[in-house]
Amino acid sequence: MADDPRSRQERKADVLARLTGPVVDAWVATAGDAGPHLVPLTLAWLDERILLATSRTSVTARNLAAGSRARIGLGPTRDVVLVDAALEATIPVAEAEVEGAAYAAQSDWDPRTAGESYVFLALRPDRIQAWREENEIPDRLLMRDGAWLV
Repeated sequence: MADDPRSRQERKADVLARLTGPVVDAWVATAGDAGPHLVPLTLAWLDERILLATSRTSVTARNLAAGSRARIGLGPTRDVVLVDAALEATIPVAEAEVEGAAYAAQSDWDPRTAGESYVFLALRPDRIQAWREENEIPDRLLMRDGAWLV
């Protein structure tokens, strides 16, 4: 039997705790001419933005440059966070003082040591959903059009 559903306020707090926790691994989905692309990446949370680090020539970076949209999934099937986000900036690691420091502090590696082929992708969430069980699905929407609903 499922636990009582969490309030939206509790779910928002849980989402922010997950996004700001150490070593946040996520599935990042993008799409391009070759179709959908799904890859696991580690993210960091900085100023209400998601930071991803990857090679500037990766399929993810190319898809975001062309289409600017991503869906990011965190957690197991019974504690889901889905984030729809738009690319706000592509920042070469050599130029990313604030972003690089924030990413390295939250992650288990520092992309600035990977060489100039790496970039940070800063994504602005515009929709966030979170649920654990079926009883939380009706109130799963926590952010719409970039604004928290709670």
